[in-house]
Order: sequence, then structure tokens, then C-alpha cells
Amino acid sequence: MTAPAPARASLTRFAWLSIAAAVTTIGLKTGAYLLTGSVGLLSDALESLVNLVAAMLTLAMLGVAARPPDEEHAYGYGKAEYFASGAEGALILLAAAGIAWTATERLLAPRPIEQVGLGLVVSVAASLVNLGVARVLLRAGRRHHSIALEADAHHLMTDVWTSAGVLVAVGLVAVTGWQRLDPLIALAVAANIVWTGVKIIRRSALGLLDRALAPEEQAALRAVLDRHACPEVQFHALRTRQAGARRFVTVHVLVPGAWTVARGHALVDAIEQEVRAVLPNATMETHLEALEDPAAWQDQELDRPLPPAAPRQAP
Repeated sequence: MTAPAPARASLTRFAWLSIAAAVTTIGLKTGAYLLTGSVGLLSDALESLVNLVAAMLTLAMLGVAARPPDEEHAYGYGKAEYFASGAEGALILLAAAGIAWTATERLLAPRPIEQVGLGLVVSVAASLVNLGVARVLLRAGRRHHSIALEADAHHLMTDVWTSAGVLVAVGLVAVTGWQRLDPLIALAVAANIVWTGVKIIRRSALGLLDRALAPEEQAALRAVLDRHACPEVQFHALRTRQAGARRFVTVHVLVPGAWTVARGHALVDAIEQEVRAVLPNATMETHLEALEDPAAWQDQELDRPLPPAAPRQAP
């Protein structure tokens, strides 16, 4: 049984907000680079370009993930969000490579930074835009359990922190006159972006590999089962996975064989309702078995053993 899913299509408005923020920050940071000639500010502008592409991918994948289950995708399209976050991680790595290349060239041939004050003001304005949008996306991603929105939010927050580093570098260059400090900071920015990209790709890959639910969610699930466990009600073969916002839980419920079907169904129905109350968007499947049946204890593995073939009757 499945809990009522939130209006997933409505999440696309947050992707549109991210696109608007990316366009705004690209314009601001490009203007800051043109004013100052800072390769650090150029690296910031390049990362904002990646933000724009990532936001567009997020918009597309949120639309796919919002589709209802159908005959070909009976479990829904929730995993589409992992493609958006994985692609975003890959784009982050590409941006880091471009930043490192540009910074290395500037390190070998330093150039002075111009109009520092105005450039810093423009870059600070762009960072404030990213900060505000990132906080909105992060809250929405956690509230609606959207990995795509969370990945976009973390990417924007990385942009905020790297922008802060660049601003410090530009200010220090203006004070010290050491031109190579600017590309050195840009290289540090590239390294930080690589780390963020790797984490996002790893999380997406784990989602596609049907990783179990987070430990705190598994603890909440087990707490529900423990409330019902007793000598005549036991559980085994508990498995969990997550696909985007959806959570899937399967478990075998062992009860006395003398119980009626109605009594067994009432128990598993109560358990499923309690699980859905603690795990939003949970789809739970229960397999009712007779406690006294030895075969019920031999099917705990993922690949259950086949029963022995019945002997053929002689003609």
C-alpha cells in the first residue's frame, strides 16, 4: 500500500527559481569579471553557467519524476531525479576542469586586477542571490524528499562559499599586489568544486543501486515492528530501498497458522498504516506466513530456494 504522494509536479516551480537565479548570477559575475579581469571571478561565472544547465536538467527530470506509475513503470518514475543530480555532478567536474585550466594559464602569466571595488560589489550581489535561492531549494528538497532539489541547493551553497573565497582573494590581491594569489585561489575553488561533484555523483549512484534507507529511517521502521512483535507475531526478511521521494519496504510477517485471514490482514494493515505515518511516501509490501511452518523460516534470502519438485505419477 502506498501513502498519498505530494504534488510532485509543483516542485518544478523551484527549478524555475533556480534557473532565474542562474541567469541573474551569470550576468552579475560576468560583469564583475569584465570590470576586474579577475580569473577567480571568471571561475565564479563559469560555475554559474553550470548552475544554469543543472537547473534546466533538474526541471526536466522533476517533470519526469512527477509522472504517475504506468504499465511499463509500475513503481513510478522517481529515480529520474537521480539522473538530474548525477548529471549535475558531472557538469560540476567539467566546470572545475575549465577553471583549473584558466587559472593555470593566469598563474604562468599574471595580470593585474582592475576596478576591484565595483567588481566586488557586483559579485557580492550575485552571491546573495545564490544564498537566498539555495536556502529555499534546500527547505523544499527536504520537505518533499527531492534529491534533485537538494543537489541543486548544495551546488548553489558551494557557489556561495567559493564566491566568498574569491572575494577574499581579490581583496588580498588589491592590498598585497601579489597577482598570483588570484589564480591560486581559483585552483583551490576548482578543488572544492571537484569534491562537491564527486559527492553528488556518489549519492546519485547509490540511489540507482537501490541503497537501503538511512539509518534513522530504518530505526523508525524497526520501532513500529517492535511494537507489534511478541511470541506469536514475528518478522524477518526486512528490506528497504528508496527511489527519489518514494520509499519501498518489504517484510515477512509470521503469525500462528490458526489465525483467520481476516485477523492476519488486520494486523498487517495496521502495521502498514503506522509505517506510512513515520515514513512519508512509503510503499510497504507484507508477506504473511505461518509461524509453525519450517518453510516460512527458509525464505529469508533475496533468492528464495525453490520447493522440491513433486514426484511424477506413474501412468
